[in-house]
Amino acid sequence: MTSVSIVILNWNGKHYLQRFLPLLLKTTGHPGAEVVVADNGSTDGSVELLEKSFPRVRLICFDRNYGFTGGYNRALGQLDSFCYLLLNSDIEVTDGWLEPLLKEMEENRSVAACTPKILDFNHRSRFEYAGAAGGWIDRYGYAFCRGRLFDRMEEDHGQYDDPADIFWGSGACLLVRADLFREAGGLDERFFAHMEEIDLCWRFHRMGYRVRYVPGSKVYHVGGGTLERGNPRKTFLNFRNNLLLLYKNLSGGKRRRVLFTRMILDGISAFRFLLQGAFSDFLAIWRAHLAFYGMKGSYKRTGSKNNLAENNVIVKGIYPGSIVAEFFLGGRKQFDQLKRWKDGTKGDREAGNQSQKTFQ
Repeated sequence: MTSVSIVILNWNGKHYLQRFLPLLLKTTGHPGAEVVVADNGSTDGSVELLEKSFPRVRLICFDRNYGFTGGYNRALGQLDSFCYLLLNSDIEVTDGWLEPLLKEMEENRSVAACTPKILDFNHRSRFEYAGAAGGWIDRYGYAFCRGRLFDRMEEDHGQYDDPADIFWGSGACLLVRADLFREAGGLDERFFAHMEEIDLCWRFHRMGYRVRYVPGSKVYHVGGGTLERGNPRKTFLNFRNNLLLLYKNLSGGKRRRVLFTRMILDGISAFRFLLQGAFSDFLAIWRAHLAFYGMKGSYKRTGSKNNLAENNVIVKGIYPGSIVAEFFLGGRKQFDQLKRWKDGTKGDREAGNQSQKTFQ
């Protein structure tokens, strides 16, 4: 069995493969590691490039674009590995980046997934949007990171160089245990793309496992390689998938309360787009809500494998306040300025202890 399969899902990313694959192959000397590219029906010559210039890379080809979720599920289903490492094609790795992640998994059986420090490729001292120093969500499902609140990225001054339990790790670079990935059901293909890794990590938590941030590993991410922020398609997927994320993972009573508040907040976001003249994004939010109502019936039995629900445990990384209120009304633009994050982490530590009892 291969110890780790580093899997890049590619769709018309030939220029990224040309730029970043050589360094990845150079820095991946770990025994038992393999590099795999799963091609999602590219038409830009990516497959021909891989066949000609990168014979060491294992190539898996699909007939069309199955999205992030479908592409990865189909690729990982063909691999016999101890761990899968999901890696975006627009990631620049650094020397020694892989070993700290593998060490975390080898030493802590309670950890289902871990992620490195993710910095901005174009502004190299700044955290990158997709994952920064580990992901959280607030009580209403808004995702944010240590090092990134909404579109405000912090400079990296070593303030988040402590390994930490987090709620979610970025799909741009995420190491997961293969057996737990399969047990959790893989990525939710109904999401297609965006927030699917948050949903996966939430399911890991519900199964009694942990997700970790490992700052000893560092990578640089270009970002926006497929859909840039501000693209109406991305707006649609983010708002729809955020509602699906909450609906499928929250228990009944809490689900109703949270979704009611989210509907109000999403309406405010929509009219904010309208006032800014972003009419396409305004429509994307309303389309996202219509799509959510059409899809939610398919999640009737997703409460299974929720080891923590009966004890009302709040797992590590769910912020007890509202990030929207603190950012836009309270003027708090950095993670360590959040009014309740210290109290929240204290509560999460207590919940983490209960979580470990459930896991044991």
